[in-house]
Amino acid sequence: MRITESYVRMAAPYVYFWAWPMVNVHNRRLVFDKAPQPGLMNGVLPLAPLNTLSMLHDYVKPEQRWVACPNQDVVYGAGVIALDRSPVIVQVPDFGQRFWVYQMVDIRTDSFAHLGAMYASKPGFYLLVGPDWQGETPAGVNEVFRAGSDTGMVIPRVFQDDTDEDRQAVQDVIAQIDLYPLAQFDGTMKRHDWKSIPSFAPAGSNDAGGETQWVMPQTFFDQLPSVLADARPLAGEQALYAQALALVAAIQQDASLKAAAIEAITQADADVIDPLLQFRNWGVPRSEHWSTVDNGAAFGTDYFARTAVAKSNIMVNTAEETKYIYQDLDGEGQRLNGTHRYQVKFSPGQTPPVDGFWSLTLYDANHFFVPNPIQRYSLGTKNKTLKLASDGALILYVQATSPGAALESNWLPAPANADFSLFLRAYWPKPEVLDGRWAPPAVTRIG
Repeated sequence: MRITESYVRMAAPYVYFWAWPMVNVHNRRLVFDKAPQPGLMNGVLPLAPLNTLSMLHDYVKPEQRWVACPNQDVVYGAGVIALDRSPVIVQVPDFGQRFWVYQMVDIRTDSFAHLGAMYASKPGFYLLVGPDWQGETPAGVNEVFRAGSDTGMVIPRVFQDDTDEDRQAVQDVIAQIDLYPLAQFDGTMKRHDWKSIPSFAPAGSNDAGGETQWVMPQTFFDQLPSVLADARPLAGEQALYAQALALVAAIQQDASLKAAAIEAITQADADVIDPLLQFRNWGVPRSEHWSTVDNGAAFGTDYFARTAVAKSNIMVNTAEETKYIYQDLDGEGQRLNGTHRYQVKFSPGQTPPVDGFWSLTLYDANHFFVPNPIQRYSLGTKNKTLKLASDGALILYVQATSPGAALESNWLPAPANADFSLFLRAYWPKPEVLDGRWAPPAVTRIG
């Protein structure tokens, strides 16, 4: 059936917005599939062949541009799973009292497994399988987790204090974090010295500016059929799939319609998706201009939230694992900018209530770390030199220049004369964080 160009220009942007996160993850799979062995892409970010994993051995370096809103609270790992090739084994060492969580998401960025300190997960071996797997669970596997797609990601996060002593102490436990095809499972814990893995390009070769572009309008409709074949429809989505695939079929047969579709989604990328980088444009409002999401990694058919999070800070944990609270504005509703000085004052006993830990991170307008003379990008539980005021309050100073030697332990450096954002993470949050009874204080302009 012939369709009109006007219809293509109307329908294509919606399909693009809906499928943007899935194509994003699909293209990350294509890049990981080219990795020769576990290592560090550009010397800064874990990269490994499909169904294996690579780990950092310290905080992520500020140069990385593959994932917006990184943190320097945890030691990260990353692996892309291809369950159409093989089920995979996930190794979990004994973390003792150290906070840890493994994020395991499908191609939609929805979590399909619970594995972490907050779940009292046991050390040992876990099996990840695809939606169609019918095999037998081998002896020695604690639990089987079934993904809703063949493509997904596994991202371990392990807390580390910002001290030389803890940087050394964490090495033994992270050496036992691993991911590998089921055929390699022999019931014994494999070990790696993650300090010794190779780099695949010179350190510092990341592009400046925003996140690596993972979704390209020019190739989007060529990739969409294989992406949708992987991402099985959720309940009620069958008609949406049929409409999207009918659109693809029509434009693939008519070059002028395909050109119109690409033009339309290129415009939508600029007009609709790019603004979602800014936290103030979406989210569940909290007091003092903070915002959050309540369904991170459990988006279901909330297509707006899924794409907004994927654009601004993809690969979030579920709320019970980590609560993310975002801020672009000061207490008066004005854009945060390094021409001014700010305070974030937690009243006595009012730091984020967590069973894990918390942090406040500062990002530039592209949601990456801001270079600064003390190489500090966040403050929180990991910082052992924070000072309390005489009344027991914790005051953090957010500004481009030092607040003075006596207060520098509490200084979070901001970019001079440039916009920035603040990002509070509450790891293993208490109920009052989840339901909004507790919210961060205002970001108060003081100069």
